[in-house]
Amino acid sequence: MKLYFEEYTYTEAALRKNLGSEVDLSPSGGGYKIPYVGYYFNSQINDSVFILPKVFISQQEKAFNQYNPEDIIDISQDDNPLRGAKDANEVVFELSAWLYRAINHFLERKSESNIGSEVHIQNVRPRGEKTSKTVIEIILSLYDFHKRHRNLFTYIAIVSASGNNKVHWTKTVRKVQPVFQSNSPYYLQFQNKNKVIDFDEELISLFYSVLHYLNHTYHFKVQDVQGYTILKPVQIKSMIDSGKGTRILKRIRRNYFTDELVQLWNLLYEFFARAEMVASGKSYHEKLLVSNFNLIFEDMIDQLISDKDVPTELKEQKDGKIVDHLYKAPSIVEPDKQIYHIGDSKYYKETTDVSGKSIYKQFTYAKNVIQHNINLFNEKRLPDNFHYRDELTEGYNITPNFFIRGVINFENPRSQEISIKEDEAVMPMNTHFLNRLFDRDTLFLQSYDINFMFVVAAYVSNSDDTGLKNHLRNRFRRDFISFLSDKFNFYKLTPRNGDLEGAVERNFKKLIGKIYKPTDADYLILALDKKSEEENEKITPIINADFEIEDYQLDKTTAKVRHISYSHPEEPLRKAAEPEVAYGKNTQLKLKLY
Repeated sequence: MKLYFEEYTYTEAALRKNLGSEVDLSPSGGGYKIPYVGYYFNSQINDSVFILPKVFISQQEKAFNQYNPEDIIDISQDDNPLRGAKDANEVVFELSAWLYRAINHFLERKSESNIGSEVHIQNVRPRGEKTSKTVIEIILSLYDFHKRHRNLFTYIAIVSASGNNKVHWTKTVRKVQPVFQSNSPYYLQFQNKNKVIDFDEELISLFYSVLHYLNHTYHFKVQDVQGYTILKPVQIKSMIDSGKGTRILKRIRRNYFTDELVQLWNLLYEFFARAEMVASGKSYHEKLLVSNFNLIFEDMIDQLISDKDVPTELKEQKDGKIVDHLYKAPSIVEPDKQIYHIGDSKYYKETTDVSGKSIYKQFTYAKNVIQHNINLFNEKRLPDNFHYRDELTEGYNITPNFFIRGVINFENPRSQEISIKEDEAVMPMNTHFLNRLFDRDTLFLQSYDINFMFVVAAYVSNSDDTGLKNHLRNRFRRDFISFLSDKFNFYKLTPRNGDLEGAVERNFKKLIGKIYKPTDADYLILALDKKSEEENEKITPIINADFEIEDYQLDKTTAKVRHISYSHPEEPLRKAAEPEVAYGKNTQLKLKLY
C-alpha cells in the first residue's frame, strides 16, 4: 500500500515510480503535486495507492502532524515510521477506506443530479464494467463480512468440533481385536467419530487466511476465531500465482446452502479471480480520483445541515453567487418564527485562515437572502411562519451567518466524534450605523471547526437524520445567541399607557435600528451595544417616560433530539434507545466503523 497527500510537493521520482503516467501531476517549485484525492491500483507495482486530502498535513507540513510525507509513502517497508507507531497502519487503512467510500458516494449523487459539475473525476473501473468491483471494494467487502459474522464463525467452529475424538464403540467392537484379562475385554485402540472433510471449515479457514494475507498490505486488525487452520501469507500468494485459489473454490462450490456461506464463497471467488488476473501480468488499472475536493466537502456539509427545498433563486443568486448552505430554523429573537440561516463550508489546510474575499462574499450572500425575502414581504407573499422585518419599528430580523471548516484531530486522526468548536479568530462585523442591531446592514459572522472525519463518516452513511440536523442547527443558533448576548444588552419595553404605536412614534428617531417587535407581541425588544455606553446612558432616561424597561434574555430553547450512533456505512442510520435529552454545548456524538 502506497500513501500520498493531495497538494503536497514531492520529487518527480517519488511520484512516478508508483503512479506511472496514469495520474496527472501539477508542477510546483521544482517538484510536483497531486491535484487529486482518491484511490489508484497500479498493476505494474501490484499495489494500491491512496491519496489523502491535504487537511491531514499540519501547519508544520507534517503528515498527521508527526511524519515527513516522503518518509511514509511505502507502508509495507520495515523502516517506515508508521510501522513503529501503535495502530498507525490500521489508521491509514481506515482513513483511506472511508474516503474511498465518500468519493464513491459523491459519484453516485452526482449521477443523480447536477452537483459537483466542476469536479474532475478520473474513474476507471475493472474491465470497463460499471458493476464490477474494484480491488479495494473486494477487500472492504471481505473486511465488512468478517465484522458482521464473527459470531457465526465461532458457532460453526463449536458445532464442527462437537463429537470429534469421541469413541465410536460400534466400530471399535467390530474392527478392533480386544485383549482379555480376568474374562474382561480391553481395547488398546479405538475408532473415533472424526469427520473426514468439513467443507464449512475449509471455506472459513481459507477466508481467514486471505484476511491475514491482506493484513500484510492493508494493515487492518483481524480478530482470530479459534478452531480453524490459517495458511501463511506466502501460501496464499502461491495460490494466487498458480491459479489454485479459484480451482479450490470451484471444487467446493456446491457444498454450501446457507446464505452467509454462499455470500462468503462469492466474495472469496471475486478476490482470487481478481488477484490471479493481476498476477498474470496483464496491464490493469483502477482509479477513483477527484479534483476540487473542496466541492465534495461542500456536498458533505450540505447533506449534513442544509434543507433540500430551498428556493433556487436563494441558492443561485441573481448576481451569479451560489450559496453553499441554507436552511430554515427558528429566528434568533422569536423562536416561533423562522428565518434562513446561511453557512459556507471551507476546505483548507490547517495553515490557511478564513479571510479576505471569503468574508465579504459571505456578507453579500446574507444581503441577497434578506432582500429576496423582503421583496416577498412587500408583495405580501412571504409565508406566515417567516418574519424578516417588523412594520411598526422598521426593525430587521437578525440573519445568522457562519463559516464551517473541516479539521483533523491529530491526536486521534480516525476519531469520528462530532467535535465542533468556535474558531478563536474574531470575525469582522458588517455595519452601516453603529449600535443598531436591527438594521438590515448590521451583519455578523461566526466561524466553526468541525471534525473532518465525522463529516466523512456521516456522508458515507448517507445521513439525512432529522435529529442530527437539529442538533447541529441548534448548536449554531445557541452559539449565535450567546455571541449577541456578549455584545449587547437586551431589554423588554412595555408601553406604560398601553399605546405601543404611539410610544414607538414618539421615540422612533432615538430607537430606530435598536428595537424590534416580535409577531403578535405587545412589547418591544431593545438591543444596546455594550461598547456605546455614552449613547445608551442618554437613551434610557428619555424613553423611560413611555416604556417600562426590564432586562430581557434571548430565547435559547432548542428542540430535543435523541443520541445518535452510526451503523455500518452500507446500512441506514439507527437511533440508540436512550431517553430524549437536550444537547449541551460540549456534547459529542460518536460514529463507529462496525
